[in-house]
Amino acid sequence: MNEIQQQQSRLDELEMKLAFQEQTIDELNDALTKQQFMIDRMEVQLKFMVGKVKGMQTSNMASESEETPPPHY
Repeated sequence: MNEIQQQQSRLDELEMKLAFQEQTIDELNDALTKQQFMIDRMEVQLKFMVGKVKGMQTSNMASESEETPPPHY
């Protein structure tokens, strides 16, 4: 192989690597965008659930300190 062919081969290899890197970056960007969307959606759901839990009424049962002892005591 002469020098021009070697340089052309190296250039082709670099162009191929660049193309694969661009594809990988695009795929990673897509994955990151999807993950951020999922995180945002889960944050909204978590805030909703926290609001529901905070708004829940307490049980209708009295606490142990408020209960009268059973008749056999």
